[in-house]
Amino acid sequence: MTRVPRGYIAWRRRTKMRSFASNFRGAHLRLNRMITQQVKRAFVSSHRDRGRQKRDFRRLWITRINAATRIYKVFDSYSKLIHNLYKKKLILNRKMLAQVAVSNPNNLYTISNKIKIIN
Repeated sequence: MTRVPRGYIAWRRRTKMRSFASNFRGAHLRLNRMITQQVKRAFVSSHRDRGRQKRDFRRLWITRINAATRIYKVFDSYSKLIHNLYKKKLILNRKMLAQVAVSNPNNLYTISNKIKIIN
């Protein structure tokens, strides 16, 4: 009986998984079952960590803005700065505010002078 070459679709699927695992080491690179497990795990981690990365950067920006407002005595706290920004309808996102606070505190003063509310 002649040998039948089988599994073109399965071979293609395994090749695709192998291409995702090209930077893995050891058995995670060589064994098909291990490759599929590790690739699935990597995809789960990357999906989860995309959301976590956004969360972590937002926390970093808020911390930087809060530190700058307290050090340079712009406002008493971060929350008061953001509150007054919204009251004056001055739309600046936290990323840009953090960049201004770190690189050029004088601009932070000018922003605060625009939004200071005198009762």
